Amino acid sequence: MNVKFFSRSNCALCVEGLRTLKLVQEDIAFNIEIIDIEADEVIHEKYMLMIPVVEKDGHIIQYGNLDYVTLTEGLL
Repeated sequence: MNVKFFSRSNCALCVEGLRTLKLVQEDIAFNIEIIDIEADEVIHEKYMLMIPVVEKDGHIIQYGNLDYVTLTEGLL
């Protein structure tokens, strides 16, 4: 399973969100694709006020303040 993690540099909430996502990864097998929203204007426009964003199969699992329970439920 592949999961996309949208973030940008100098984003403290993104660092914390990635840490939480990696905790979930210890219990559920999946790959994390980290995408810098500032590298693509379309993605930047779409997610600039939402980051971090976790997406699976084109559907947003959670964004903003990420938590273990919501991520786990969304990835099962």
